[in-house]
Amino acid sequence: MTSNSRRVVITGLGLVSPLGNSAAELWQGLSSGTSGVDRITQFDADNLPSPFGAECRSFTGDIGDFGPLEKTMQRNIKKNLKVMCREIEMGVAAAQLALNDAGLAPGSCDPDRTGVVYGCDYILTMPEEFAGAVRKCMDDQGRFHFDRWADAGLPEVTPLWLLKYLPNMPASHIAIYNDFRGPNNSITMREAAANLAIGEAYCTILRDSADRIVAGATGTRIHPMRSVHVMLQEQIATGDNPTKLSRPFDRERSGMVVGEGAGAIVLEELQAAKNRGATILGEVVGHASSTVMDRQGVGCLATAIANVLRLAMKSAGLEPDDVGHIHAHGLGTLRCDAEEAKAIHDVFASRSKPIPVVAAKSNFGNLGAAGGMVELIGSVLAFGDGSLFPTLNYETPDPDCPVHVVTDRNTPTGDAFINISVTPVGQASATVVRRWADE
Repeated sequence: MTSNSRRVVITGLGLVSPLGNSAAELWQGLSSGTSGVDRITQFDADNLPSPFGAECRSFTGDIGDFGPLEKTMQRNIKKNLKVMCREIEMGVAAAQLALNDAGLAPGSCDPDRTGVVYGCDYILTMPEEFAGAVRKCMDDQGRFHFDRWADAGLPEVTPLWLLKYLPNMPASHIAIYNDFRGPNNSITMREAAANLAIGEAYCTILRDSADRIVAGATGTRIHPMRSVHVMLQEQIATGDNPTKLSRPFDRERSGMVVGEGAGAIVLEELQAAKNRGATILGEVVGHASSTVMDRQGVGCLATAIANVLRLAMKSAGLEPDDVGHIHAHGLGTLRCDAEEAKAIHDVFASRSKPIPVVAAKSNFGNLGAAGGMVELIGSVLAFGDGSLFPTLNYETPDPDCPVHVVTDRNTPTGDAFINISVTPVGQASATVVRRWADE
């Protein structure tokens, strides 16, 4: 079988999100216009520019959050939770939930032909990991002395602390627990990572290097240090009503909302999926990536997004009228939304009707690397429903954002969608998914 005859389908979905940890909960939240944004509880955020964020409140890290597991798997994961930070826990849980959704039990597929590709943010250590060690290096006046670190400080650090924070560990854990010995890769490209992970998995299956790959991403913007970084670097939505803060493309938008989450999909070569009687949820038919910045290192978001839209359609063999909807990055900042809207408008200007645009960040803010994956899952679920979900808080059109934002439950999904993600430095990525029809 040549690579040109191979096709890649989606057979399983798994997620951890501010709207819940199942596809049913995510769809219920999106379709009903529910917000997952509330006051941050994981740490004291009162002194930050905004004390609000979208936490995965129903994810506790308990072994029950990882879905139905056979006893050996359950024991192995539970034993290793001590070397997983929250981001890694969420990533592993989303993958196990996706494998369960796909009906792939341990030992049910060829391990040498099954792999993992996972997107991740860079992961910051929790301050308490070093608190005891720092105290050991301080004098009576509270001054830190680095020359005490080797003898007095370092012995106070847990020997395996680094394993809790390495961004390649989600893919490693998932492969080890499930005995997946095929291609394994980790992609750390911030918000662009999810679509890049799907693209890498898609190409790996097309070139016959694997038959099945778990593609996922995990990330957070809710963290004692990461939240400070984000809020110093990016435009953050402010206001007293948390459910109204995230307003993609709306004229009254004031910035992004921080969030956390994880998502995973099981990708399989079509014939391999049919041979085991898998339920097919959609087909990945194209992908693209592009990085554009100026000489000062400022991302040229409109150009990068326009590039991936054109390249993704070319990859999929689609014309603008063939695309049923766009799942936009929809960050909610003044600049990013305006540039993304310009790119969408320019690329799809030849359409007979404006292309419908949705943005699930209106419900749960910026989940970091995980956002693109959870958003793609939302559009796949819309295929099953037949209609799109409304973009929450879109009330006043902005002349600077000339796109047709969906605000009701009556807009058809169409037969294909493009999922967009972009980073502040101009790294854009896109995935094209087509509705599955039995053949």
